[in-house]
Amino acid sequence: MSKQANIFIDGAAGTTGLEIRERLAGREGLSLITLSDADRKNPAARKQALNEADVVILCLPDEAAREAVTLIDNPATRVIDASTAHRVAEGWTYGFAELEPGNDARIAGAKRVSNPGCWATGFLALARPLLRAGLVPPEFPITVHGVSGYSGGGKSMIEEFEKSEAPHYVETVQRGYALGLTHKHIPEMTQHAGR
Repeated sequence: MSKQANIFIDGAAGTTGLEIRERLAGREGLSLITLSDADRKNPAARKQALNEADVVILCLPDEAAREAVTLIDNPATRVIDASTAHRVAEGWTYGFAELEPGNDARIAGAKRVSNPGCWATGFLALARPLLRAGLVPPEFPITVHGVSGYSGGGKSMIEEFEKSEAPHYVETVQRGYALGLTHKHIPEMTQHAGR
């Protein structure tokens, strides 16, 4: 019989954490480490949970994710970070298995894995094979345009748009976001495309 894996979702009360917890609940071979609402904000309790876990899944804002990693001193603890904090950080494996040959093995063996962003995944799935094959030169300008909903904006944005007094979707569709090369996924899109 194989060992039960202890999983701690740091940020389990947020949108991403709730979704991951729901998907892992009831799975054989996994045990979820949970903290009370009071202990979620207690640094000592968080540190203990982070270090008792075999796998930590960070579902936190960037700064909180960076801070959580500094609390881990157990060399056996593996970390998967859903934030953008470590997507281009040295020592972290970018968790897009199909991006490069051999990535699946690198991810499987990594202690620190950064989860790719949605916009970056779409861009990289199209651009990286073209760049790798030499069909698009590395210095060739590539423009990415997209339209999305608000669910990727996190708990506060979801609440903002789901208020009864919120404007209709048709009125909010014109709201600009991260224009002028300021989108938070640009560094990962650039680095992992090889540009």
